[in-house]
Amino acid sequence: MTTLKEQLHQDLTAAIRDRDELRSSTIRLTLSAVTSEEVAGKTKRELSDAEVLKVIGREAKKRREAAEAFDNAGRVEQAAREVAEGEVLAGYLPKQLSDDELTAIVAAAVAESGAVGPQGMGAVMKLVRPKVDGLAEGGRVAAAVKSALAG
Repeated sequence: MTTLKEQLHQDLTAAIRDRDELRSSTIRLTLSAVTSEEVAGKTKRELSDAEVLKVIGREAKKRREAAEAFDNAGRVEQAAREVAEGEVLAGYLPKQLSDDELTAIVAAAVAESGAVGPQGMGAVMKLVRPKVDGLAEGGRVAAAVKSALAG
């Protein structure tokens, strides 16, 4: 079985061979971020697949935020490129939870914790976070918890 990092290297080679500039540059930047993470700290280490997934998730989030910023600035071409790069990275990430699935998980956590009102957000987040880690962005989770506690 190949690791996620090896898969990225293989996909980079294939993208270069196919002359797919968007895919090759996106994967190259992601591998650079993985390498930076590996050499960060006092000793160099090999990242696990879970850690590589977190790096890819961070890179995908950067693309979404950049696309939004470019879009708000009226720079449609750059926004489209960032969206396309985000789609390339999304292929490596686990499928994100739908809004209904996330709401159900949050509702179960609210019931389990017995939290009421905004002051119960920490208790609910503590229960929800392990269940949705990597499957839903933190901002989405926080918004779902807030709306569940408010309503």
